[in-house]
Amino acid sequence: MDLGIQNKVALVLASSKGLGKAVAMELATEGASVVICGNDQKSLAETEAEIQAIAPGKVAAFFCDLTDEIQRKRLVEFSVKTFGNIEILVTNTGGPPAGPFEQFDLEDWKGFFNLLFLSAVDIIKQVLPSMKQKGAGRILCMSSVAVKQPANNLISSNAVRTSILGLVKSLSSEVAPYGITVNNLMPGFTNTTRIQYLAEKDPSVYKIKEEIPMKRLATTSEFAAAAAFLVSERASYITGQSLAVDGGWIRGH
Repeated sequence: MDLGIQNKVALVLASSKGLGKAVAMELATEGASVVICGNDQKSLAETEAEIQAIAPGKVAAFFCDLTDEIQRKRLVEFSVKTFGNIEILVTNTGGPPAGPFEQFDLEDWKGFFNLLFLSAVDIIKQVLPSMKQKGAGRILCMSSVAVKQPANNLISSNAVRTSILGLVKSLSSEVAPYGITVNNLMPGFTNTTRIQYLAEKDPSVYKIKEEIPMKRLATTSEFAAAAAFLVSERASYITGQSLAVDGGWIRGH
């Protein structure tokens, strides 16, 4: 299937490792010109080299702390200067720390909100004008299945990520007349370093496989394939949706 994203300009946030990296690699493989970013210089350089090896000339890397408003602005400026106006935006961040409610103070919560929500809002706001002017664009937010079914010991993620649902649904209606789609992709339990971190905090995390109908964790490539479709030309009539890539873990509708 031709996804119609060859030579499109894509910005994938928090893409030096994990699911963001997998999405960036998938888009570059499909022919998009991809800007990746991260706050770990070593991982960022390694990922850039990996993508260059499979898609020469299709990747550019930018060191960025997504909690910093000035750095977010510079990231967008770098992307436009390097490849042109952003046509595909994938918002993503690392996950907040695990722990119960009483472990976190008010400053922690402000940090979680800035990381998980404001970073997405800020960059969407920066790229939207050029998408509207062109009359086309794809915005995909990466959140978590926790927005539909809270996960144990992850109250920070459970609480703050749900705001993405309201953003996606409301924004999708506002920008649909301009040919722009806005969707939300919810990864379930996936074999990443994030799972390893959570397992260190709570070893029972690995038992979650027994609760997944498919009886296994997802691979990053399975998630990336869903992301590539939702930002493709083939998904031109899909907007305002939240899709779970979770092997059936969510029990609700």
